[in-house]
Amino acid sequence: ILTMFNNPIEIYKSINRFAQDNGMTLDVKTPGESTYNMTVLDKHLSSPNVCHGGVVAGFMDSVLGSAALSISFSSGALVSTVEFKINYFLPVFLSDELEGIGKVDFEGKKLISSTGEIFRTSNGKRELIAKAIGTFNKYPIEKTQFAELFNN
Repeated sequence: ILTMFNNPIEIYKSINRFAQDNGMTLDVKTPGESTYNMTVLDKHLSSPNVCHGGVVAGFMDSVLGSAALSISFSSGALVSTVEFKINYFLPVFLSDELEGIGKVDFEGKKLISSTGEIFRTSNGKRELIAKAIGTFNKYPIEKTQFAELFNN
């Protein structure tokens, strides 16, 4: 199953401009669980040395969504975000290394729910900076302009 599974993830990585433009790297070892990493860059700052909360929210959406997507591929589906709620615990600073861990908690016929945590590593210290829960809509790959990429 991993051979069939890894191909769609690799295709997704190759077309995900948001992740590419923000230096995000995705790792999926098991369907339903994902890990995203990124480094906070100058372009992510909203004030001197401090990362914009929207960057963290966008990163979290990717963390939650990639977990949902990794499991939806097994049924020939993609996902789109319906909603998510995020709690911020600590600020994020320039050069912080972020690790986001996503996990699917529920998969139904039409919806997937996943939870995520983002940690920062700064000066060798790892700290939880945000947690979230999200809901994602499953829809058939065939209904998208990307269908030909996933069916080859």
